[in-house]
Amino acid sequence: MPELPEVETVVQGLRPHLVERRITDVSLSGKQLRLPWPAHFAQRLAGRTILDVQRRAKFILMPLTGGETLISHLGMSGRYTVFPPDMPSAEALGAFYFQPAAAREPGPHDHLILRLHDGTRVVYTDPRRFGLFDLVASETIHAHPMLAGLGPEPLDENTFTPAYLASVLARRQAPVKTVLLDQSVVAGLGNIYACEALFLAGISPRRTARSLAPSGRPGKPVNRLVDAIRKVLCAAIAAGGSTLRDHAQVNGEHGMYQQQFFVYGRAGAPCRQCGAPIRQIVQSGRSTFFCSRCQR
Repeated sequence: MPELPEVETVVQGLRPHLVERRITDVSLSGKQLRLPWPAHFAQRLAGRTILDVQRRAKFILMPLTGGETLISHLGMSGRYTVFPPDMPSAEALGAFYFQPAAAREPGPHDHLILRLHDGTRVVYTDPRRFGLFDLVASETIHAHPMLAGLGPEPLDENTFTPAYLASVLARRQAPVKTVLLDQSVVAGLGNIYACEALFLAGISPRRTARSLAPSGRPGKPVNRLVDAIRKVLCAAIAAGGSTLRDHAQVNGEHGMYQQQFFVYGRAGAPCRQCGAPIRQIVQSGRSTFFCSRCQR
């Protein structure tokens, strides 16, 4: 499933080409995704102008004129692609556009197509159909069931602080890796980047959360962990995210951060720091990768 860096790269790719653009036409595949389409979805979107493209955890939010916000989740295989207007000067719009619109006809897995007033097409493709859309009143967005219980954003230095994380860890006896995947603790952090951050911080994923901050106050381990989470996420965003199977940026290019993995998916391979074999275990139904020599 796309994690925070993958969703952030999609948001950054969409924003310059959707903000202040008016939706003139909406096409739906008629196939249900994870949830049913919102009532009168196409009619409610048509004529609206997209005011912004934002990210909250792993969700994409698009506030619209008229007081509603479009919520989107990519699920396992969802992706957005933007195609340029049908005009000879498409190259002037930038390298973001990788092929002319006429070269891409709707496919069997294209479930939402937005046509904007300047001729741009935005296509949502999802072979597995685990993604979802909702359309809700903007003033109630933070109370939405999928958003209300989310923890702080890990890249927000004002809310995701060592003091905050220490206070949470002190109350949890579960393994620290399991706690980090709890979206009420850290919003958007997933399996890949939890593994990578714990390696960078030198912390074993098997350690209990409480052992990192028994007093509830931050010390060196928690400080290292907060710093490692931010470093890993920022590096992944800069690399366009990680493409393991389905993720692609909105220009069609794959993410490249998987080439920098220290531990994730490298079971049996030598640790890039010490040479010991990377180990793989299962925690709460998820594969965990780590170096038992570098991580204590």
